[in-house]
Amino acid sequence: MSEQEQKQPQTAMPTTYDPKTAEAKWYEYWLKSNVFEAGKRPDAETYTIVIPPPNVTGMLHIGHALDFTLQDILIRTKRMQGFDALWLPGSDHAGIATQTKVEQKLREEGVSRYDLGREKFLDKVWEWKELYANTIREQWAKMGFSLDYSRERFTLDEGLSKAVREVFVRLYEKGLIYRGKYIINWDPAARTALSDIEVEYKEVQGALYHLNYPLKDGSGFITVATTRPETMLGDTAVAVHPEDERYKHLIGKMLVLPIIGREIPVVGDEYVDKEFGSGAVKITPAHDPNDFEVGRRHDLPQVLVMDESGKMNENAGKYQGLDRFDCRKQIVKDMQELGVLARIEEHVHQVGHSERSGAVVEPYLSTQWFVKMKPLADAAIEAQKSGKGVHFVPDRFEKIYLHWIENVRDWCISRQLWWGHRVPAWYCECGELIVSCEEPAACPKCGGTHLRQDEDVLDTWFSSGLWPFSTLGWPEDSEDLKRFYPTDVLVTGYDIIYFWVARMIFTALEFTDQIPFKDVLIHGLVRDSEGRKMSKSLGNGVDPLEVIEKYGADAMRYMISTSSTPGQDLRFRWERVEQARNFANKIWNASRFALMNMEGFTAADIDLSGDLSAADRWILHRLNETVRDVTRLIDTYEFGETGRLLYNFIWDDLCDWYIELAKLPLYAGDAAAKKTTQSVLAYVLDNTMRLIHPFMPFISEEIWQHLPHQGDTIVLAAWPAAEARFEAPDAVREMSLLMDTIRSVRNIRAEVNVPMSKKIELLIKADSAETLAALQRSEVALTRMCGTSKLEIGTGIAAPDKAMSAVVSGAELFFPLAGLIDISQEIARLEKELATLNAEVERVEKKLANAGFVAKAPAKVIEEEKAKMQDYAEKRDKVLARISELKG
Repeated sequence: MSEQEQKQPQTAMPTTYDPKTAEAKWYEYWLKSNVFEAGKRPDAETYTIVIPPPNVTGMLHIGHALDFTLQDILIRTKRMQGFDALWLPGSDHAGIATQTKVEQKLREEGVSRYDLGREKFLDKVWEWKELYANTIREQWAKMGFSLDYSRERFTLDEGLSKAVREVFVRLYEKGLIYRGKYIINWDPAARTALSDIEVEYKEVQGALYHLNYPLKDGSGFITVATTRPETMLGDTAVAVHPEDERYKHLIGKMLVLPIIGREIPVVGDEYVDKEFGSGAVKITPAHDPNDFEVGRRHDLPQVLVMDESGKMNENAGKYQGLDRFDCRKQIVKDMQELGVLARIEEHVHQVGHSERSGAVVEPYLSTQWFVKMKPLADAAIEAQKSGKGVHFVPDRFEKIYLHWIENVRDWCISRQLWWGHRVPAWYCECGELIVSCEEPAACPKCGGTHLRQDEDVLDTWFSSGLWPFSTLGWPEDSEDLKRFYPTDVLVTGYDIIYFWVARMIFTALEFTDQIPFKDVLIHGLVRDSEGRKMSKSLGNGVDPLEVIEKYGADAMRYMISTSSTPGQDLRFRWERVEQARNFANKIWNASRFALMNMEGFTAADIDLSGDLSAADRWILHRLNETVRDVTRLIDTYEFGETGRLLYNFIWDDLCDWYIELAKLPLYAGDAAAKKTTQSVLAYVLDNTMRLIHPFMPFISEEIWQHLPHQGDTIVLAAWPAAEARFEAPDAVREMSLLMDTIRSVRNIRAEVNVPMSKKIELLIKADSAETLAALQRSEVALTRMCGTSKLEIGTGIAAPDKAMSAVVSGAELFFPLAGLIDISQEIARLEKELATLNAEVERVEKKLANAGFVAKAPAKVIEEEKAKMQDYAEKRDKVLARISELKG
């Protein structure tokens, strides 16, 4: 399609909308036109979102579709509002996750990473990365995301690697990064350290083993309990509380460790809870974090009894080479034979599992790199509590964030992997440690050139924690950094507040002295229709591309975004996607009808200064209200409520009412009235497409290009603005009367099974001259839409004998009964209506009689309740009168 063809309205629309054709056509056009690129409005206010980078481990899932669609709604809206809007894309190298995937693939080929060596293995991972990064880009395109691809980043690209090294070195020089031997979480399957938040705790049915450790002098024994008897091989003490009368006299004495025969002391330490269990605790400093601290206080040896794969090592004696769980079984058997196993109890407890590999995590003594968290956390806490921090939506997540960061422990950042940012530290043969952004040429201490770089890589979250500013060019003082940072909003799920959100905040404060984003919008998880978490094991996952293939991208985007409430999980239901597709078809059909009646009509022909009907003024007033509400709701991230408003306005107000009423002037033969109606239709549809565009970008562009419009693409069209000239509360009242009247007639037709094809007589008694005039202005519409053979409107109309009736605000409706219904049936219907009205009057009376409600409710609310009661009472009186007449 040529540029000239794009600019001209295309009034001939196909009978049905074809999502596949439109989606491919318009996304290609948008990319070629560079409409997603930021920086083209140098004088405009900026609005920035950096995408939470998906891992290059596979395909995007439905949770990604939700997260990214919400961001696209925001960025498209702000772009149309005139902001210089940047949505920066990218992906994450995802160290453990990606390396695990590639190693699994290699195993299927009968090869290990060790067979290949580090460099060749990394070549394989880069091949994997390119494959899945391209796949992710294709999925972004299918979903219609308006990303600025000219600024796409990857957490291992050179710019971001430079930022990672800079941060590491600065923190090290400040004393906030250190290397030490500590108990860390160890994944024996991936053979790497894990941070605390990479460990998932699951309830496991296990056992509590009570072991008797004999005193060396033969005077007795001390009973200890453990869930991990295999670690007793590394015990170096038994601890008791120093004030525990049962054991005070034993402190300093020696025990003999069963099986191993090693002598270990009894130590007194306040860590022990004397009320729990036997009041004595085995101390294994190399395999338990609490025992490690006790061991440091008492200068105990640290005996590591396992290797990196979870097998028992040379310190385990005869158990060397056994898997830790096989060792457990054998030790229990041997302890029973020795007579030192007092008893075994069933015990349900929480066991840590690796988030990535699923292996049971082993507390493990290891030399690792750590970030000293307290100084960084304190700065983030101060910013939040002083009112200079980020704004969480919903705000309850601020408490969750603060609770974690106030209790944060030092962060283990080294990983025993090959895929990732290599630790920028080198070791010299002379023992010197050199931490540097660049590889040193020689040792500054001895001048030696035989330097060895640390083998470990950094935790993935170390690099993604810099994402909001490293992607914009930091540590360089780049133009993008100066213009687009800090960013405006981070959209993410509640499941990574600790992993990612907190780390971005404290690193940004440390290195940019600013918060990285103003708002954090937290959404929930996408669950299946039964509320279950989606997983491979359940087979209940949803592929967004499958949804798009079946229903189109717009239907998926609209369903998933408008089902979302900040902070709450949502359930994916296929029937809701189908409803969204039906909504898209409704929009298409309504637009097609309007355009069939606009042949030759151009943007220059739009004239809203003529004689507007009540229906014209009403739909323009409703458009005003919708523009204001949608704008406000998007700004406050209430996407579900936004969707409801748009649906009601488009389906009910525009399609079911205004377009139906517009047929009258369009076909009446009055040229002036027709042009006015065409103008209103063109104006309202244009603005409606703009309002729905962030949610449904493809169909809105396709329809907009057929409408009379100005501009090349709806992507850059101005966001609608409410106009004071369209405020028309009087037209709203008149249309409410007309719609209530038509609904009442249709309801009664349905009750008595009288089809619209059968004409009826209709008499309308107006309560006032104002109502009479409004009804008379609507006479043509009432005749057509009520299907009347005779219509009589007046203030002095008497209720005919044998007639059905209905009451609307300001008028009574009468339907002569001949051939329609019998009297008893009509009386029964009226008595049912009377019961409903009596209940409503009683409810409002009680509310207004409640002193607490009257004292607390705003004056406006009280007045609204009084108006309701008066309206219900008037309707009730009219119904009572009709029952009396019919019975009489």
